[in-house]
Amino acid sequence: MSRISKKVMVGDVAVGGGAPVSIQSMTNTDTRNVKATVEQIARLTDAGCEIVRLAVADWEAAEAFGEIKRRVRIPLVADIHFDYRLAIEAMRQGADKVRINPGNIGSAQRVCAVLQEAREREIPIRVGVNSGSLEKSLLEKYGGVTAEALAESAVNTVRYVESMDFSNIVVSLKSSDVALNDKAYRIVADQLPYPLHVGITEAGTVNRGKVKSAIGIGSLLLSGIGDTIRVSLTGDPVNEVVFAKEILSAIGLRNSGINLVSCPTCGRTRVDLEAITSQIERELAPIEAYMEKRRIPRLTVAVMGCAVNGPGEAKEADLGVAGGDGKGVLIEKGEIIRTIPEEEICSQLIAAIKERIGME
Repeated sequence: MSRISKKVMVGDVAVGGGAPVSIQSMTNTDTRNVKATVEQIARLTDAGCEIVRLAVADWEAAEAFGEIKRRVRIPLVADIHFDYRLAIEAMRQGADKVRINPGNIGSAQRVCAVLQEAREREIPIRVGVNSGSLEKSLLEKYGGVTAEALAESAVNTVRYVESMDFSNIVVSLKSSDVALNDKAYRIVADQLPYPLHVGITEAGTVNRGKVKSAIGIGSLLLSGIGDTIRVSLTGDPVNEVVFAKEILSAIGLRNSGINLVSCPTCGRTRVDLEAITSQIERELAPIEAYMEKRRIPRLTVAVMGCAVNGPGEAKEADLGVAGGDGKGVLIEKGEIIRTIPEEEICSQLIAAIKERIGME
């Protein structure tokens, strides 16, 4: 059963309250470099990102935030650590949401000043707890980083924020430990009504981080926990958006893009299915972006290697190919369209997909 949380608006994007799970990412440019940051935000937007977070590390970055905001159309979140005054300035510069960390933002008075500015401007605050920056008192109480410590940090901060008559809140409590992360979110999901920003912090490289993120984010979403997600991967943040979309699509929370089904191959395979599937996968990226922008319903595409399961699986798909001996058959909605040589399997399947969705 899905957890229905309070709805919060981040710019024009609804988070929680039964709204679709939104995709976030974070720029890795120097925020003070307006041109580079705006260009990266444009790439993230084109990839399907819906909310972008920027690091605001100093006063120059806070001032640059306003210029960046004027040049983009996507909601922007200011990521603040240590200096509460930067949170206030970012809001004055147009931030749609502010993330603060209770482990390093400072005294209750400083939190109060941030909340007052947010209340006046109707801007939500994300209470973002990380395993790497827990309060010393909780580390001592629990003997280190635990799920219970993360949850208590988040709940304590939220209770304080509520006592200041502020409820425009999003909560996150991330760890790089998948099991600990999962437990912490489940504790908080039972105790707080606010939308949850879900992710695995510092998940790692694209290859390793994708596995941890798929398990950590996917398991929570399948339990109905999570209102917005960020996949944290080392490198180009566009990869985070692409993989976030794949996670949502795989568990049925996004009805767009391509569900690519391919067999693992075996000794009966008589075509180079690995090369064919890899090429098809590379060529699907612009097709999926086209489909998402036009809200074209999801298609299932099957790429199968032999005559055992191939024809059956391909017939179940919207479009598919089933390999033979140096050739394959193109199948659409259960009907064999034609036989094609191995070297044309990819090009003809891609052409058939584009024709199906009206993409030139």
